[in-house]
Amino acid sequence: MTTVHVETARQMQRAVEAFVAEVAPAMRDVVARLPELDSKEMDRDVATEAFNLTTALIDVDRSHTDDELWGLIFAFGRWLPAQLARAKPDDLRRSDLLSGRAGWLDRVSPMFEILVTADRRFGTAHSRTYYDRSLNLAFTVAALEAAPSRTELQAIDEFRNQMLAAMSGLPSSPLPPRTGAGATGIPAAAGPDQATIAAGEGSPPAEEPLPPPRPIEELLAELDDLVGLDSVKTEVRLVTNLLRVQQLRAERDLPTTPQSRHLVFTGNPGTGKTTVARLLAAIYRSLGVVEKGQLVETDRSGLVSGFVGQTALKVMEVADRATGGVLLIDEAYALARGGENDFGREAIDTIVKVIEDRRDELVVIAAGYPDEMADFIAANPGLASRFPKTIFFPDYDDDELWRIFVDQGEKAGYHPDADAEARVRAWFASVPRDKGFGNGRLARNLFEDAVARQASRVVALTEPTDEQLTTLTAEDIAPVGEGPRHDQT
Repeated sequence: MTTVHVETARQMQRAVEAFVAEVAPAMRDVVARLPELDSKEMDRDVATEAFNLTTALIDVDRSHTDDELWGLIFAFGRWLPAQLARAKPDDLRRSDLLSGRAGWLDRVSPMFEILVTADRRFGTAHSRTYYDRSLNLAFTVAALEAAPSRTELQAIDEFRNQMLAAMSGLPSSPLPPRTGAGATGIPAAAGPDQATIAAGEGSPPAEEPLPPPRPIEELLAELDDLVGLDSVKTEVRLVTNLLRVQQLRAERDLPTTPQSRHLVFTGNPGTGKTTVARLLAAIYRSLGVVEKGQLVETDRSGLVSGFVGQTALKVMEVADRATGGVLLIDEAYALARGGENDFGREAIDTIVKVIEDRRDELVVIAAGYPDEMADFIAANPGLASRFPKTIFFPDYDDDELWRIFVDQGEKAGYHPDADAEARVRAWFASVPRDKGFGNGRLARNLFEDAVARQASRVVALTEPTDEQLTTLTAEDIAPVGEGPRHDQT
């Protein structure tokens, strides 16, 4: 074994030992409450659970590398001495020990189901212990390699989602119930480490001591809580998973494969790009990618000047505000448009230099319509390598827009009746899904319009009841073809 093999193997052993040390007592407590279960070989049973998870993740991409197999041998040698004590990677490849192991990930394990059932019955939190330790073990397996495969990272994501689904409704679940505007795709109030600063709109807030970074599971729960955006959530979780793996390796001074953290967001307005960018800024801070985790928003007007030499200065001013966090450039493609004397190209050139000079201090997200963003990437030879990953934000469908409308109502203390729901759904269905379709903003505007119409209606009532004051009826919903115009910005 090389020095790297030894360190990754020890890392693996520590993760397995932590899994057994915490999950075995949880299982013993369940056995004490459910005496029909057998507790004679609990440590070994839990170690077998860890072995099943480990081998499934090693097998999922069929690579079976030396790093992975040395880690398996080192971590489980004492549990499976006959198969592993004197084995080498080639021995395992020739055996059938890993054959078909990936199938173990197809469903949650019986052990986890037992823990979830006990939690529902007794109010314990043992499934959360399993969740935390198994994810730590899963990321440790992925960290056995400097560049884990996308297949492996996806498998961890699906494994996490299966456990969350099984834990749904438990007080100990990392995923809280959807509540308020955080579920709408419309920005909720930002915490201190999630401040959004609009470049060119005054000075940033005065420097204050930074609060502790938010836990990753809390941030991912907030991401999961957003309406729709399933493909976006998957991509963000994969980005997060890779960063967690790199963090594990960096903590142990192990080599990592350099990855650009800059992203392109494409999609129509109102699809949650700013909300997701804010969450990513907080995730990046929690994982040590950036120091502060603030999100600074800007566009062409905040970066380009009409005078020679001023554009570079404007870009640097915005970059100074964003350093330590994330810079979101909305409608970035507009920088690549204009005549020969336009200063947008100068802004792009300066952005490329800033990205290079502050590679460890700043993350840039360029956002805009899908087709036009190709113009932005083509505007400078350095952009393609610095923005290798694009995340597409699809339009919301009618059901998702309805959910956003309802969430806005719950936050404000209103609820639509059945006739109002029918009118709202018909209104959404009538809006053309053309370029610039307003999405979440459209739902918010329709709700605000409904509240204004409802106020005009109930003010004429002599003594309205609480029910009348909080109910939206069909009369309060703009007729199809009328009402708020969808936002074009």
